[in-house]
Amino acid sequence: MQRVAPRAGWRVEAATVDHGLRPEAADEARQVAALCRDRGIPHEVLRWADPQGPGNLMDRARRARLVLLSDWAVRRGICHVVLGHTADDQAETVLMGLSRSAGVDGLSGMRHAFREGGVAFGRPLLDIPRQALRDYLTGQGIGWIDDPSNENEAFTRVRARRALKALKPLGITVARLAAVADHLDMARTALETATAEAARRCVSERAGAVLLDRAEFLRAPMEIQRRLALQALRALTGPGYPPREAELNRIFWVLSAGGKATLRGTLVSANGEEAIFRREMRAVAGLVALPGALWDGRWTVAGPWQGGDEVRALGAAGLRHCPGWRDTGLARGILEVTPAVWRGERLIAAPCAGLSGGFAATCAPSFQS
Repeated sequence: MQRVAPRAGWRVEAATVDHGLRPEAADEARQVAALCRDRGIPHEVLRWADPQGPGNLMDRARRARLVLLSDWAVRRGICHVVLGHTADDQAETVLMGLSRSAGVDGLSGMRHAFREGGVAFGRPLLDIPRQALRDYLTGQGIGWIDDPSNENEAFTRVRARRALKALKPLGITVARLAAVADHLDMARTALETATAEAARRCVSERAGAVLLDRAEFLRAPMEIQRRLALQALRALTGPGYPPREAELNRIFWVLSAGGKATLRGTLVSANGEEAIFRREMRAVAGLVALPGALWDGRWTVAGPWQGGDEVRALGAAGLRHCPGWRDTGLARGILEVTPAVWRGERLIAAPCAGLSGGFAATCAPSFQS
């Protein structure tokens, strides 16, 4: 990148994420900083503050890495970030997907390009074998660091890496698995286009809830229905591993037969011509945000703040103080889980329920984002 940059008119900076998972990582980051300093490349070490949290460690580390890098890029005025994943990483990802009985998305591997936090990410080495990268580094007189966790078979990726060696005599190579990922990525793109077209016909959004036209939804092919349902869930709860098949089947049953079901803090209800995805009250009842902060990971509230104001869910009690809420045309359950401005126990504003008080509430990301 440093060699290409002058011709392209780019400024190049570098960042290293220290996940805090190994004591050696800090020294390794310093080695990268020294290499960058010798080449006149500004460098920054980004440290993960929550390595001991709950959930899948590798997945949390991956998500934290992207957030740290996108935040760093925005702060530095950088609009493109390149990552060093190689064809070997892609092949391992495909094998890991096979072990989970993954569908098209899981088997299409890592994307060559994507966006995170308003920043464009790219993987320019995704078609290059790992050994070719090492040969290049050797030719440039540059060393590299092997992460000892790459030998720890407690991690699925390490087992996939070793399985690749055993599969090579069968003709299942890094290059061929990477080619499979490319083919399936084209299929994924086609499915995403079809899903977007279906969404334009049957999806609408109001006050943070996702509403489906059931007749249009049920006319779509099953895979498109699955993608629409997953996208509706993500719009309310953010990215994450998709629900298990049994969990998603409960949602499909409601969407087709009617009734209600809850999943990951989302309440799904279907009756008559419409299905509604909205936040479950117990998922937002205890959430509090100070003026200017994000509420429930999606909502921004702006207005004439005063001391002691905070954002909490409107709830049933708050809705009783909104005499014009029926004029919004929204169901009680949708409004109760929208943000309201409270000063102690006094309701100051409920923008979605017709009690603006000079405040406005904006919800993002949306279903389409």
